Amino acid sequence: MTDPGQPGQHPGGQTPSSPSGATSVGGPVAGGEPSAATQAQATSSSVQRMQRFTAANMLRSLGPLILICLVLVAFPAMRASESDPVRDVDTTSSERATAELARYPLLVPRGLPEGWRSTSVRTNAGSAQQGDPLTLQIGWFTPAEEYAAYVVSDDPREPALDDVLAGATDAGTQEIDGETWQRRTTARGETALTRDDEGATMLVTGSAGDDELTTLAASLEPYTP
Repeated sequence: MTDPGQPGQHPGGQTPSSPSGATSVGGPVAGGEPSAATQAQATSSSVQRMQRFTAANMLRSLGPLILICLVLVAFPAMRASESDPVRDVDTTSSERATAELARYPLLVPRGLPEGWRSTSVRTNAGSAQQGDPLTLQIGWFTPAEEYAAYVVSDDPREPALDDVLAGATDAGTQEIDGETWQRRTTARGETALTRDDEGATMLVTGSAGDDELTTLAASLEPYTP
C-alpha cells in the first residue's frame, strides 16, 4: 500500500518542484533577462540625470567660480586705481591726424622732463575736411601735481581759446627759447601764454606754476611722424 507521506509532499516523500525557467512573482528569476518595466525605469533615471546637466545648470554650477575669478582680476586693478588715479593717454594718433590736414605747421611738445603725464587729448581732425580749421588740445598732469594744457588752432572761434582768453588781462611779454609769448592772467587767476605763428594761435595755460608752463612752451617743436 502506498505511503500517503507528510502534508505538502507527494506520495513517496518527494517535494514538488517548479518547472524549469518559471518566473517567480515580483521580478525575474536569477540569471534571467530584465523585464520591460525594469528597463523603462532605468531609462527614465538616465534621462533625468541628463536633464539635470542642462546649459542653465552648468552656468549655475560655474557661477561661483566665475565670480571668484572676476574678483581676483578686479581687485588689483581697483587697488592700482586708488593709489594712482591718473590715467595716461597716447597723443600720437591725434597729433598725426591734425598734422595731415592742418593748413599751418603743427608744433607739438617734445622731450618734456620725467613726471609729465599726458592725461587728455582732443582734435577735430576726425570730422574735418581738407582746408577746414583744425584744433589740437592736450592736457598734462605735471610733476608738481598740477594741470597744464596746450592748445593750437587756426579757428578764431575755437572755444578752447575763447574760454581761457575771454576776460584775461594783459601781463606783458616773455621770451621763451627765442620766441616772444604774450602773458595774460585769466579770469581764474591762472597764467596764459599765447603766440601766433603762420595763422595759428598757440596757448599754454593751466593751474601749473610759471616754471612748468614755461617748460611746456619751450618744448614745442615742428611735428614729425
